[in-house]
Amino acid sequence: MQQFDVLIIGSGLAGLTIALRTAAHKKVCLVSKRSINDSASDWAQGGIAAVLNDEDSIENHVQDTLIAGGGLCDEAVTTMVAEHAKEAVEWLIEQGVGFTRDHDNTSFHLTREGGHSHRRIIHAADTTGHAVQMTLSEKVKQHPNITVMENHIAVDLITARKLNVNHNLETKLQPDDYNTDANACLGAYVLDKSTGKVITIAAQNTILATGGAGKVYLYTTNPDISTGDGIAMAWRAGCRVANMEFIQFHPTCLFHPHAKSFLISEAVRGEGGLLKLADGTRFMFEHDERLELAPRDVVARAIDFEMKKRGLDCVYLDISDKPLSFIQSHFPNIYQRCLSFGIDISKTPIPVVPAAHYTCGGVMTDDKGRTDIKNLYVIGESACTGLHGANRLASNSLLECLVFGQTAAEDILSQPTKPSPQLPYWDESRVTDADEEVLITHTWDELRRFMWNYVGIVRTDKRLSRALHRIHMLRDEVNEFYSNFKISNDLIELRNLLQVAELIVESAISRVESRGLHYSKDHPNTESEPIPTVLEPLNYYSLLDR
Repeated sequence: MQQFDVLIIGSGLAGLTIALRTAAHKKVCLVSKRSINDSASDWAQGGIAAVLNDEDSIENHVQDTLIAGGGLCDEAVTTMVAEHAKEAVEWLIEQGVGFTRDHDNTSFHLTREGGHSHRRIIHAADTTGHAVQMTLSEKVKQHPNITVMENHIAVDLITARKLNVNHNLETKLQPDDYNTDANACLGAYVLDKSTGKVITIAAQNTILATGGAGKVYLYTTNPDISTGDGIAMAWRAGCRVANMEFIQFHPTCLFHPHAKSFLISEAVRGEGGLLKLADGTRFMFEHDERLELAPRDVVARAIDFEMKKRGLDCVYLDISDKPLSFIQSHFPNIYQRCLSFGIDISKTPIPVVPAAHYTCGGVMTDDKGRTDIKNLYVIGESACTGLHGANRLASNSLLECLVFGQTAAEDILSQPTKPSPQLPYWDESRVTDADEEVLITHTWDELRRFMWNYVGIVRTDKRLSRALHRIHMLRDEVNEFYSNFKISNDLIELRNLLQVAELIVESAISRVESRGLHYSKDHPNTESEPIPTVLEPLNYYSLLDR
């Protein structure tokens, strides 16, 4: 068993932020499923939303966020995040992140994205996430108080309640710290993918920063690691989840047979890119008065409508009226990547389709990232903080990672250091090596296809019912496999994806209206009273068998 003060599962911006903000006073372990730089944060193109000039205001940022969120944002949380945005950006600048400057080099260049009333997106060309990720990960790797475990995947959380159910342990824990009623998190089981062995990590505080669940869908802009691990683990441990029906589909993912998951940034539309049909006809006039600068859910539904109505494989995003120098300076990565596929965006439109992009719901937390379980925090895309509501405003995601990374770190640092309990080793005495892996690969493929077809941009009651039926059948098969064979990375991810898929569908079924990112053909109207969708785990003993 290994012991740390702080265990962080996930190496994106949320995980890196809290690691650096706690490491001066705590012994930290950072677990990364692949390399430390393999994260959704690294893929982020657009930037970070923050009020950085006098033409804008905190009130404007808050109102833009509330409008995009369809009535389900927590206004107090939204205000807190907007108020801390400038401070968060300044912290990144202090760490050495090189944001793009204006042509006169006297100030930072701010771009505008859909749903924003002002230019407030600070960015590093069109690879903001990569610039931030590389800067912070180097600092994390060099910090003497941070142990980085790459190529390790968390299996499950270890909680006091689960130990009291499954084990008769003699521990010297204070009853008010680790009792069954409080259900504290004590650490996690983690699989070392290089050896196939599961290690036990004990920690006073555990942070889930594992990102979203885009890989539950067939088409996504997310990296392969986005399998909803943190949400599934927290749910199994007994945490509530909220608003899981709100899956953001990015309107513009590059449509090309060899361009896996490549996003065309929102900023392309923010800088004048126009959506067109193959014959050059614009179509956003028929869908929203904000045209190409409407929020993502509006634009994604408009594209989906046009494609289905006309039987199209894609639509086109055209920024070819801009000078080549402008395109190369503002979108160097997009320009080069499209060029590698034979698409010169300075001369021809970009073929695009919507794709699953961001999980707006997640594990319910307060404004410090704390969950229903003591000593367990969830930050970043895995969390439902109240910031995003029914639809995330562009470039608020990296901002959320930074602000909640700071507030969670401050809460952790306010606590006195306590010894970790002795935890049991992972028991695989009653399982064997899997005789074949076809169940995993087949189930993975089936799940992602029917989630895309039945639980996509536009939904119906019948489709959702069919999806839930299939999920329950597949879940039972995978749980039987999980109980009888040694675990692997693919099995862990599939188990988590099935759990998250069930939460998405159950949430969607319970919302009998259309709001934000959830659009139902059977319930097209929006209710006057916005109510969050909150799912509570079943009683704990049944959860142990899920």
